[in-house]
Amino acid sequence: MDLNMNVDAPHSMGTTIIGVTYDGGVVLGADSRTSTGMYVANRASDKITQLTDNVYVCRSGSAADSQIVSDYVRYFLHQHTIQLGQPATVKVAANLIRLLSYNNKNMLQTGLIVGGWDKYEGGKIYGVPLGGTLVEQPFTIGGSGSSYLYGFFDQAWKEGMTKDEAEQLVVKAVSLAIARDGASGGVVRTVIINSEGVTRNFYPGDKLPLWHEELEPQNSLLDILNAPSPEPMNI
Repeated sequence: MDLNMNVDAPHSMGTTIIGVTYDGGVVLGADSRTSTGMYVANRASDKITQLTDNVYVCRSGSAADSQIVSDYVRYFLHQHTIQLGQPATVKVAANLIRLLSYNNKNMLQTGLIVGGWDKYEGGKIYGVPLGGTLVEQPFTIGGSGSSYLYGFFDQAWKEGMTKDEAEQLVVKAVSLAIARDGASGGVVRTVIINSEGVTRNFYPGDKLPLWHEELEPQNSLLDILNAPSPEPMNI
């Protein structure tokens, strides 16, 4: 194993972000692992950022790039709200993110999912991948963990879901990505946005379902070392 690491080499930054519409609003979800190459820089980061009272954005890719885009858009939307005297729509927020991402596509390495609710169009989800394309979708997924989820969403997503069904789908999908993707991990955070307002939920890692051959959560490495070995299989 070569331990001579090149710290100047490009960093692989992974995540899992999801946006889902349901009958009455949207659910956004994300894991919480921020990685710098092979190191976990932050195991409990919040990748779902508030833009306005009714619009949030899920961030993936370079943390610095996604944060500066979010900060600019939040400032512009604040000015927009003051000028109009009413909250900005989800489409306006998504188009501002699209404008910044497209005009700076040679410098930015970030993919974003915009979700929210407004009185004109209800709950809306927009994906803004690398390059600044704007795509409205009933559900969208992003980040390194998304490659494990496309088939799952094709099978599991359906129109007219309830709020609870949509949130359970998001939590299940993020936990599946965490099981397969080494760059996704930590806890699962969800944000539910509808006509009644915004609800944030938190699902710690030891409360998530285990998939495949995942180990049970332990308090210490010593717990794993001291655990009895499994019984041999009787044939």
